[in-house]
Amino acid sequence: MTPQSQRSRRPRRTVRRFRIIGGVLILAAGLAVPLAAASSRHADASIPPAGSTSRYTMTAFTNSSESNMYVYEAPDATGFRLLKGPAYTPPSGLIRDPSIIRHTDGKYYITYTTNWSGNTIGFATSTDRVNWTFLRNHTIPVSGLQRTWAPEWFVDTDGSVHIIVSLSTDGTYFRPYKLTATNSALSTFGTPTTLSGIATNYIDTFIVKLNGTYHAFTKQETTKYIEHATATSLAGPYTFKGTGDWAGFGNPREGQALVQLDNGGWRIFFDGYTVGKYYFSDSYDGLNTWTTPAELPGLSGFARHFTVLRETVSGGATIAKGSHSFQSVNYPARYLRHRDYLGYIEPISSSSTTSEKQDATFTVVAGLADANCYSFIGAGGRYLRHYDYRVRLDASDGTTQFNQDATFCARPGSASGSVALESYNYPGRYIRHYDYALRVDLYADSDTFRADSSFVVTSPWA
Repeated sequence: MTPQSQRSRRPRRTVRRFRIIGGVLILAAGLAVPLAAASSRHADASIPPAGSTSRYTMTAFTNSSESNMYVYEAPDATGFRLLKGPAYTPPSGLIRDPSIIRHTDGKYYITYTTNWSGNTIGFATSTDRVNWTFLRNHTIPVSGLQRTWAPEWFVDTDGSVHIIVSLSTDGTYFRPYKLTATNSALSTFGTPTTLSGIATNYIDTFIVKLNGTYHAFTKQETTKYIEHATATSLAGPYTFKGTGDWAGFGNPREGQALVQLDNGGWRIFFDGYTVGKYYFSDSYDGLNTWTTPAELPGLSGFARHFTVLRETVSGGATIAKGSHSFQSVNYPARYLRHRDYLGYIEPISSSSTTSEKQDATFTVVAGLADANCYSFIGAGGRYLRHYDYRVRLDASDGTTQFNQDATFCARPGSASGSVALESYNYPGRYIRHYDYALRVDLYADSDTFRADSSFVVTSPWA
């Protein structure tokens, strides 16, 4: 049998890998080691090695409550599950727009909007992301200040800790300001200064630093588009590189927040508040172009204006190298196999033919795109890979595209001891069966999806 011919054009987005290699944090006792400054949110990304894994923590307020903060976590920046909710209620006022970091003292800190009007931002701290203690409300010393919204932590590469906050002195038009912490306890801040080059009428400014350049993603309040400006200094001057619907995010949009993914790409989350949906989009070329926005599974329309903290922690799922078979969790008589070089789950037993047993046996090797993930070799040295989101077996052509398509990262499955296989170049998409055919589909917040995408690693059939 010969494999199906490759089509000359692929009706899918082109994945360009923007790889940023940084130091990997090795953790003990299930806790993350803080970075030299304060937060791994802006750290360089790489797939954690065996024995450790990424953990993405989200702090959010919700459509149902502006006075309570909910905390979620995910292994992949996609499939967020509730850790605790409500997890924190301030002694008075609101908790909108909670932004989280982990500081050098090992504690987590949030800053947040305390009310619709006023001149304060709030602070709380936690040792475990679940139990939070109110610290203080901090008064912003700006004359005539009427509204103080959307404070966002930013930790620079030199270790300095800042808050970017949207301030309005007339009650209508906002402008981003920078507050710089002046002590390690994060209890005092210097004089607020504006971000030069970002004029009045911009709000929800979120900053990341990449290769020495500061990237500001900020909402233009008249057009309701998220725009993109860059500078060589945190204070500016910023120059706008993308205005209007430059990235295809649409409008109205707000509440944007970014996090770097394991594979080096960047993910932006944002709120389509008039339609009650929350979206995400990914970039692999240095924040210049972005994938078509997708709804955030499970939390779209519920979680509001959040940030996501990426840390490396101990644990994670692993697969031993060597020959294995993969048993479906919810159809235990069926195993992952290829038939005519396409992937399925089908019944395999001791009475199956030798050929069938061979088709359901794979050699697990280090991932072609990243050695901390996995690739799977089947018959004739062909690799399991996705193509147009269908899982199939193909001979390697040696390209970067193939290597990425044939690399999958292990995540904990739905059943004890099982694994889920996340696409390396499509974070948040997993190998799952649908009508017994194997695809890479976007995570869905359902027990069915989690079972469909989970496999038990067993002894090889052949």
